[in-house]
Amino acid sequence: MIDVAEQATNGTIGSRLLAVRDEDPERAWDSLGPWWPEQYPGVIGIRDRRAGGAWLAVDRTTHRLAVLLNRADVLGLPEDQVRSRGSLALESVAGRSPAGPLPMHGFNLLEVSPDAARVLSWDGQELTETPVPHGVHMIAHDGLDDPATARIARWLPEFRARAARADDWEQRWIDLLAASAELDPTDDAAIIRDNRPHGYPTQSLLYCVADIGDHGVEITESNLTAPGHWAERTGLSALG
Repeated sequence: MIDVAEQATNGTIGSRLLAVRDEDPERAWDSLGPWWPEQYPGVIGIRDRRAGGAWLAVDRTTHRLAVLLNRADVLGLPEDQVRSRGSLALESVAGRSPAGPLPMHGFNLLEVSPDAARVLSWDGQELTETPVPHGVHMIAHDGLDDPATARIARWLPEFRARAARADDWEQRWIDLLAASAELDPTDDAAIIRDNRPHGYPTQSLLYCVADIGDHGVEITESNLTAPGHWAERTGLSALG
């Protein structure tokens, strides 16, 4: 979920974000930190230990944030010709957005800066750009605000009713995320998910809330105590 809003007092754009990460719990990862000091100085992110890349990355100097989501390929690519997508978020916040064609499986890359937000989508054949307009929006593994995605159809209206404009926006959105977890995690409309019955080993492991603007990037990571299930938060990490 992302809320892009124009600030009436000075005309600048600010964005507030709630991002949920689904991954195989057996795949090791590291919480928010400066894991790439030589290649990406000033960048923090959530690192995948196996491939060394990032699901989410932030450049605290340029105030950029990027989040990576997998997307299905139009055409299946041979595995021996595929490169990891883990560099995409890191390169994005460093100012190097991807350009097609790409030897990668499909993805949605959400890019957020102090004055704009957009989604770059690669389906294995074509790279497209979707600007994120003012307002509250939601993206998963298909298009922005796609009503064919069950969790978007179910929850986007409720997030829009709680636009992230008030001082307590983080808690309002987290409370709604908790309410969504009353659904069974295997339900198509669930946000906190267990994707194993759908043929994927991934489960929801953590979520981040972030505030991006001219003031900088403030981001908080919270881990779920049980993969795929809402429970007491643990491993709280905040970076400004």
